[in-house]
Amino acid sequence: MTVSVEVTADRLRYSVSRGGKSVIDPSPISLTLGTGRVLGREGRVPSRSVRQVRDSVRPLAPTKSAVVRDRFNEMKLRFDGYDLEVRAYDEGVAYRWVLALPDSVTISAEEASFAVAGEAQGLLGIDTTFMTHQEPSFHRVKLDTLKDGRRSLLPALVALQGGPKIAITESQLEDYAGMYLVAGATGGPALVGLFPQAALEEHAANDRNVFVTKRADYLARTVGRRSLPWRIVMIADEDRQLLLNQMVYLLAAPSRLTDMSWIKPGKVQWDWFNNLNLRGVSFRAGVNNDTYKYFIDFASKNGIPYIVLDEGWYKLGDLLTQSPGIDVPELVQYGAAKNVGIILWTTWSTLDAQMKPALDQFQRWGVKGIKVDFMQRDDQKVVNYYFRIAREAAARHLLVDYHGAHKPAGLNRTWPNVLTFEGVHGAENNKWTTDVTPEHNVTLPFTRMLAGPMDYTPGAMLNAQTKDFRPIFDRPMAQGTRAHNLAMYVVFESPLQMLADSPSEYEREPESMEFLRAVPTVWDETRAIAGEAGGFVLLARRSGAEWFVGAMTNGTARTLPLDLSFLGAGNYTMDEWVDGINADRNGMDYRKESRPVSASDKIELKLAPGGGFAARIRRAQ
Repeated sequence: MTVSVEVTADRLRYSVSRGGKSVIDPSPISLTLGTGRVLGREGRVPSRSVRQVRDSVRPLAPTKSAVVRDRFNEMKLRFDGYDLEVRAYDEGVAYRWVLALPDSVTISAEEASFAVAGEAQGLLGIDTTFMTHQEPSFHRVKLDTLKDGRRSLLPALVALQGGPKIAITESQLEDYAGMYLVAGATGGPALVGLFPQAALEEHAANDRNVFVTKRADYLARTVGRRSLPWRIVMIADEDRQLLLNQMVYLLAAPSRLTDMSWIKPGKVQWDWFNNLNLRGVSFRAGVNNDTYKYFIDFASKNGIPYIVLDEGWYKLGDLLTQSPGIDVPELVQYGAAKNVGIILWTTWSTLDAQMKPALDQFQRWGVKGIKVDFMQRDDQKVVNYYFRIAREAAARHLLVDYHGAHKPAGLNRTWPNVLTFEGVHGAENNKWTTDVTPEHNVTLPFTRMLAGPMDYTPGAMLNAQTKDFRPIFDRPMAQGTRAHNLAMYVVFESPLQMLADSPSEYEREPESMEFLRAVPTVWDETRAIAGEAGGFVLLARRSGAEWFVGAMTNGTARTLPLDLSFLGAGNYTMDEWVDGINADRNGMDYRKESRPVSASDKIELKLAPGGGFAARIRRAQ
């Protein structure tokens, strides 16, 4: 990987090549300050320094590996009052501006461009507004589609004709605006950055939707001595290589916590997707303590460390007033006796208005975490809100799950109590739409998941082939076979991983629960065996001495070879959950089988349309 920087009288450009072939042609970058000064267009000849780093990082909640290699070559160009830092990794490149200016600065504009070399096609999530949950479906389009108000969310996956795949995203997004991509001007770079300007005036339509009604003529007002976000270009010859890329995590600021012993990843029983539907109980199921005690009992019996109380537990607009029938302190006490913690949902604007009294109350109650929803923006103010919540929650030993959120950009490294983010078109959308297809599911690992953990909320037990699927709000199903949906727990990364369906559904599925009880949420090692964005994915992950395998396919049936050479010496037992013979017409048809295996085995996995495969591999007794 080679990154070149060209400084001329009026331009600063970077370019990227791999194996002597251009990946990013010369692309201009600059930063415009409120004073009118344009960093990168001043014609100054910089001083230069280089360094080589061969290090490693140990994440608190590892999504791919317990040890992450941090190996790069860095070049720093020093100008008058600012630096440009450029890094080359084996798996991509990144650059950022580092300011050394007095007092505070106003950043009026940033020129970030990506002159993709040659013909290219994007696999993109497209939106038309800065007020967005960032939950797109993905489309294969030409890059010039991104005009007339259409912009790509990040990460953006681009396939170069006859060349590698590249994924563009960012890291260390703090006190700044998030980046989107649009088509460059005719004859210019293929893609350029677009940023929401700072919010000056807002209108709160309700407790969750806060619209910007007036914007500033700048992106950010910030301190003069700081680093700006990293602009990242991941590069891979094969799609499957992207599944191992951890540049977003590596480029984020290190943890600002010293004591992290209280942060415990794990699985979560969720209430909202299944609408609190229970069967065979003696009480009226709903938002009440009897129902949540049932959820706690189920979680305790199955070794699930948390349950969520989603919308309904408090009087909307007032986090200090519980709804009738709800007594959170009683539930916390009940759960503590059964080793189950409580996570509370809240809208972001209500929490913003009542932050200190609400978080103090949650701490007094003994709550374990918060699920913060409906931010829907990533202008400077709301990006800062993420950091403020993370900091205040950590001070009270509260975990954080961000919903209605922008994509991750390294916050989970800087504040490790932030375990997961939505910003994904996940399972809850099955309640009202038909576009959470198997093809969508096998696109996510190569797109959204490149940015970091994603709270897709898997675990649906009512499974259907696409032709048989119907959105049903109160009793939702999911597309893809049962094995496809179980495999999500290996493929989709989230240290706080939901079980989205009802305890009543899981209790009717003891063989599926065998897998869901056993599968971890953090991993010591990952092997990306095979994958094609939008086609299929096959991963093996290790936790301790055990391996788990997950395979998923789109609407096409296929056979995937599984080479077990990653196993160590000795004999193993593989428990596997596979598509049944009738899974092509009944998505709930699956079999649980066991077989002896060893590192010398090569197995053919037969996946139905929308199918999957999930396995747990342990040393033979």
